[in-house]
Amino acid sequence: MLDAVTAFLTSLSPDQRKQATYPLDDAERFNWHFVPRERKGLPLKQMTPDQRKAAMAMLKTGLSDQGYEKATSIIDMENVLRVIDNRPPNDTYRDPENYSFTVFGEPDAKSPWSWRIEGHHLSLQFLSLTGQVLAQTPTFFGSNPGVLKYDPQMADKRMADPRVKELPQKGREILKQETEKAFALLKTLDADQRKKAILATVAYPEIVTSNKRTASLEKMDGLMLSEMNADQRKIFLDLLQTYLTNYRITLAKQQMAKLEKSGMDSLRFAWAGDLTPELGEGKGWYYRIHGPTILIEYDNTQTNANHIHTVVRDLTNDFGEDLLQEHYKTTKHTKP
Repeated sequence: MLDAVTAFLTSLSPDQRKQATYPLDDAERFNWHFVPRERKGLPLKQMTPDQRKAAMAMLKTGLSDQGYEKATSIIDMENVLRVIDNRPPNDTYRDPENYSFTVFGEPDAKSPWSWRIEGHHLSLQFLSLTGQVLAQTPTFFGSNPGVLKYDPQMADKRMADPRVKELPQKGREILKQETEKAFALLKTLDADQRKKAILATVAYPEIVTSNKRTASLEKMDGLMLSEMNADQRKIFLDLLQTYLTNYRITLAKQQMAKLEKSGMDSLRFAWAGDLTPELGEGKGWYYRIHGPTILIEYDNTQTNANHIHTVVRDLTNDFGEDLLQEHYKTTKHTKP
C-alpha cells in the first residue's frame, strides 16, 4: 500500500498534489458521505490515464478481488443512473469520474498516514502506522439500483425502461450476497428467535448511524449468536464474512481476530421491515450485525426496495482514532 500510494503521489503535478493531500490531523479526514456531492481531493476526471491506473492500484492494495469488483461496479453504476434517470452524457450529478482520492499525512513506513477514495455510494479509508494497516473503516458500499434488469412488472418503474435491455450492466446485483444470506438466516428463525431479532415491522429509512464521525447506538438489540443453533451460526458467520472478505485477506483476518477476542457469541443480528424479499411500493428491509467492536448496517428502502446502502463501522477504531491516540501516548514525537 505504501508503494502504491507513493507511486500515485509521485505521478501528480505540484498543483494536483496540493489538491490531493492534507495533513493527517485535518478535519477533512472525517468529512465523509455516500451521496452525490462536490468532494475534496483529486477526482478521476482530473487525472491522466496513467494517474488513474496508479489511483486504482491503490484501491487494489486494500481490497480483495471481490471487494475491488464491487467498488468498480459501484463506480460504473453511475453510467446506468445517467440512462435510467434520463440525464445528459455530460451530467455531473451521476458521474463515474466524480470519485476522489485523498492522502492524509506523509506516507512512510514509520509515521501514521491515511488515504481515502470517495464518491456516490462508495467511501473507503485506510490508516497505516509503522508500516501496517491498522484501520479500514468506515467502509461504505451502496447500489442503486440494487437489481438491474428489464422488468415492466417491477415496483421500481425505472426497470420498465426498454433501454435497460441494452445496457452492458444488465443483470447486475452488486450486493446480492448481502441480501440473500440475510434472508436465508431470517427464514431459519423460530417464533421466539424472531421476537428477539425483529425490532420493527417497518424498515428504517436509512442506515441509522448515517455519516456520523462516531458510530453509536443506544443499546445492542437483536438475537445473539449464542442463541442460534449450529446451522444458524453457520449462515450468520457466512453473512459476516461477506462483509469482511471485501478487504485484503490480511485485513479481513485482522478484523476477525478482533471480533474473536471481544467474544463472537456477543454478536447480535437484528431486523426491521418486510420479512420477504419481494420488491414493492412501500416495501423495504433493514438489518444489522452489532457487537462490542463492530457495527454492520444494511438498508434497502428507497426506490421501492431497489436501492441498497451498507456500512461497516469499527466501534473502537473508526478512522484509526483509538490506535492513533495510543500511539501518541507511547511515543515521544508530537502529533503532526
